[in-house]
Amino acid sequence: MTAGYEGAATRTGRGPRHVACVMDGNGRWAERRSLPRTAGHRAAEATVIDVIEAARSAGVEWLSLYAFSTENWSRPSGEVGYLMDLVRHAVRKHAPLLHARGIRCRFLGADDPRLPAALARDFADLTTLTERNRRMTLTVAFDHGGRGDIVAATRSLIRAGVPAEEITERSFAAHLPFPDTPDVDLVIRTSGEQRISNFMLWQVAYAEWVFPTVLWPDFRAPHFLECLHHYRHRERRFGGVPAQQNGTSAP
Repeated sequence: MTAGYEGAATRTGRGPRHVACVMDGNGRWAERRSLPRTAGHRAAEATVIDVIEAARSAGVEWLSLYAFSTENWSRPSGEVGYLMDLVRHAVRKHAPLLHARGIRCRFLGADDPRLPAALARDFADLTTLTERNRRMTLTVAFDHGGRGDIVAATRSLIRAGVPAEEITERSFAAHLPFPDTPDVDLVIRTSGEQRISNFMLWQVAYAEWVFPTVLWPDFRAPHFLECLHHYRHRERRFGGVPAQQNGTSAP
């Protein structure tokens, strides 16, 4: 857990193990082309597949994509309905490819009763189909909220009867959804916006962030690899100080 890194200061020199993407800019992409917002969501599908392939080829072990937040339910019902249909189509279309690539697929959230039953079944089917794959784990955050996950973990600890004085960061994380998920190393948020947006709040505590200005539908493998390049040249301090300021020479 992150607590184990306190006081450390390291240069990565290697690619991130866990990359998370906030897929931002679909609506603006469509507006700039005088198209309905739904056209931006449709165009985003190609980016998702391109980024998954780029991450797998680059050796990323965990990839998390922010597809739909708990706050997105407040969008116009027509847009929400279109997104549900689009995601269902994409899941069914790309399931064979994801399985063939050895990618394990999981869905963070997706338990809201407003979720269409057919889409929930498709999520469950893809999860079951790919559960033994280990080439890369793809987590799609759908109907997800970081605060909600923290509240759920707190309730789980209370139900388990864990005494307050025995709660640690490690034991708390064990009650989060998918507790085997490692902390996020790198977050990429497209479109130039610089917000967390309630995304995996616990897991991104010590993540590096990159904010490319390109809109998500235009984001492609070269952009993704450029973000990995920036990460490799970051110095991850985890609350520490650079080595040369700590009385030792830099590595």
